Amino acid sequence: MRVLVACEFSQVVTRAFRDKGHEAYSCDILPTEGNPEWHIQDDVLKHLDDGWDLMIAHPPCKYISNMSNCRINEPGRAALRKAGLLFFLKFTTTGISRVAIENPRGLPERAYRSADQIIQPYQFGEPHSKATCLWLFNLPPLVPTSIVKPDRKWDGKRYRTFVDRLPSSSPKRSITFQNIANAMATQWGSPAPPPPTEVIKP
Repeated sequence: MRVLVACEFSQVVTRAFRDKGHEAYSCDILPTEGNPEWHIQDDVLKHLDDGWDLMIAHPPCKYISNMSNCRINEPGRAALRKAGLLFFLKFTTTGISRVAIENPRGLPERAYRSADQIIQPYQFGEPHSKATCLWLFNLPPLVPTSIVKPDRKWDGKRYRTFVDRLPSSSPKRSITFQNIANAMATQWGSPAPPPPTEVIKP
């Protein structure tokens, strides 16, 4: 199966699908931290029609997540927010038959529609909290694989996990947890079922 992992430079999701035997490629304007032979360094919108069977999209959330709301009145922020939402929406109208769009909670839930599923890393064996929305097209919700207790520490104001304590500008906040990537590859990696055959009665 040909898989496009849009807006990914880490190749965490790409490798998970590659490990399952799929022809998976990451695509991002940034160079990859993984295997460059599996990476398309370009504007992903130019490659949506390249014959993919499945797309996992991670559009940038810098200006459209709830975390960005505190800066909404900064000069130029409104235009960046609008551009971020329009880019997100590009992934909702592709010709790819099966699509998952991932983003934290934020503007798409209000300006587009509610997510089909909200997952947490601790549902997949990762001891962290990070509410992640999934908008799914012809894909089932992910089934949790191992529910564990989040490893929270007091930071002087409230209990936070490792991800919560990272600066909002840290690229590590956007990297998919390995166990979630593995669940995507395992649960969404099977070929799509054929359309039902119409039975013509005599």
